[in-house]
Amino acid sequence: MDLKDTLALLHPAIAIAFVFPLIGIVINRSWLTRQRRLQALNGEKSKIPPVVGSEHLAIGYWLSGSVVGVALLGLAFPIFSKMIERDILAQEPMRVAFVMILFVVTTASMVFLYRATTKLWRGIFATLTGMGLILLGSQPEVFRRDREWFFSHYYYGIAAALLMIFSVAIVQKRHWSVN
Repeated sequence: MDLKDTLALLHPAIAIAFVFPLIGIVINRSWLTRQRRLQALNGEKSKIPPVVGSEHLAIGYWLSGSVVGVALLGLAFPIFSKMIERDILAQEPMRVAFVMILFVVTTASMVFLYRATTKLWRGIFATLTGMGLILLGSQPEVFRRDREWFFSHYYYGIAAALLMIFSVAIVQKRHWSVN
């Protein structure tokens, strides 16, 4: 295996090693939170600790960031490897610069989304992050299966990343921390 093959395995390896376990933890915490609320609704005393809701929120933030990060990584490999392979820098230097700036701006928008507290700024940064993902995915180097979108890894990945972005944007920020 050469360096290109190793870099190609980075996106799925991070997804399997980091994102999938987080999905399981978030689902478990959401189930516990629901069970606790149902028990409280019935007037029962719950044995489930009250921190499961805040744990669900905190781990959900980790999941959202990791899904968006894996999506950006999954877009970066085909874009940059094919740009280098086809020597696009010599042919279209402005597009290469645009794509590089777009990666930086999309990543910065996601970071600012985590830090934003007002609804307006959360909406702005969520929109900018989502637009960045879609613009990066629209590059000709990305394989999309446009005519078979319902089987496309690209479309499901972008849909999952957009759902994660907007889930971070709609949660009211109080004083949470992701420790």
